[in-house]
Amino acid sequence: MAQQVVIEPISRIEGHGKITIQLDEQGQVADARLHVTQLRGFEKFCEGRPFTEIVSLVERICGICPISHSMASSKACDQIMGVRVPDAALKLRKMINFGAFIQSHALSFFYLSSPDLLLGMDAEPEQRNIFGVLKADPVLANDGIRLRQIGQQVVEWLAGKRIHPSWVVPGGVNKPFNAVFKDDIQAILPEGVEIVQRALAFFKQSTSKFDDEIRTFANFPSYFLGLVDRNGMLEYVDGRLRFIDAAGDTVVDQVDPSRYQEYVAEAVETYSYLKSPYYKPLGYPEGMYRVGPAARLNVCSGIATPLAHAEWAEFRNLAPKGPVLSSFFNHHARLIEMLYGLEMLDRLLRDEDILDQNIRAIAEPNFQEGIGVVEAPRGTLFHHYKVDGNGLMTWLNLIVATGNNNLAMNRGLLQVARHFVHGDKLTDSATNRLQAVIRAFDPCLSCSTHCLGTKGGVIQLLAADGEVLDEAG
Repeated sequence: MAQQVVIEPISRIEGHGKITIQLDEQGQVADARLHVTQLRGFEKFCEGRPFTEIVSLVERICGICPISHSMASSKACDQIMGVRVPDAALKLRKMINFGAFIQSHALSFFYLSSPDLLLGMDAEPEQRNIFGVLKADPVLANDGIRLRQIGQQVVEWLAGKRIHPSWVVPGGVNKPFNAVFKDDIQAILPEGVEIVQRALAFFKQSTSKFDDEIRTFANFPSYFLGLVDRNGMLEYVDGRLRFIDAAGDTVVDQVDPSRYQEYVAEAVETYSYLKSPYYKPLGYPEGMYRVGPAARLNVCSGIATPLAHAEWAEFRNLAPKGPVLSSFFNHHARLIEMLYGLEMLDRLLRDEDILDQNIRAIAEPNFQEGIGVVEAPRGTLFHHYKVDGNGLMTWLNLIVATGNNNLAMNRGLLQVARHFVHGDKLTDSATNRLQAVIRAFDPCLSCSTHCLGTKGGVIQLLAADGEVLDEAG
């Protein structure tokens, strides 16, 4: 009799979701799926609102990624107004974005994934958390807390508030950078660099313990997508689209983000509220691609800061004949991106333009459509808006980074399930790895869905007729 394993909710991720593993009559894995179980609503309830409100409104999609949404949204609104954003505002936007990347990546690496990396995938569940990390390695735990604090402090000193600051606006930012905080930010950056370098050393020393995970955590050929600058270097805010294939060859390059619909389409599956974007020329589902930290390092031709570039070169040497395929190495890539962010903050702070008082262009809507594409911590983020003659929103579409990885996360689940799930009994070893492959992508289900209320955790093994064969919770 066919059986189904249900894991709900997935632990140590941002948001709510569940995993189902379908077993055949021989007890072997037949299928595996990630279910995003709550409905998102922003694309509908933003309709009818003035476009000038949308940047602040979409920040409320998430408490972890508000800056990413404000960045993409502001770029779409800039196009609707048809303005040139002042140089100072462009640089300030980049600064707050780097702060947001640092705090988000620190949360993912240290709080959500370091329990597995430090204590092991098979550690006792009651120890496999940030408190277990604090007990086993106080330096690592406190480094994570401090690094996230540094990222949040950068956001606060720029925007006046750490969460949902509503500082990025159509046409620029809503107040100049306070020069009082310039030296304060500069002073904390060296500490951040030291923390990231310690974490890089820890991660590199740890990988020998995770051969099975490296081999099975979404380790398969796929396309990769990321933004690059005009020289092909890593770029988060003002980049152009580049797709590469599984051999590392560039498929399309320097695509204006406003043309994204020529290359990206979306499918919908009945088992999830999370959409499944794909590379349009290949069709669905063959057009699966990946975004995010490792994808960006695979796609770009280098990094514009010396420390991060050296680490990028070492990262790429993990697969010298092509891209790094295992999504386990998203953890490695996050550390490199934090190093890049700290170096870039130092560089931007030395630019006198950031103190300019001209930080916003103001205009009525001159165009009825705008598209903003940026890199969020979890990958490429698309905001596409249409307005009427009065500047009221008539239509919008959001392709969040987590959605771009939906097909890859599902295939990664299947790969892990076939390697670790056997028989009709649940094991913590298998269920933790099923969740850990999702954590490697660091999905932000808060960005892709919205949950009312709470639901307790339960893992069940069900027969085809619904009989509970085994349960843990």
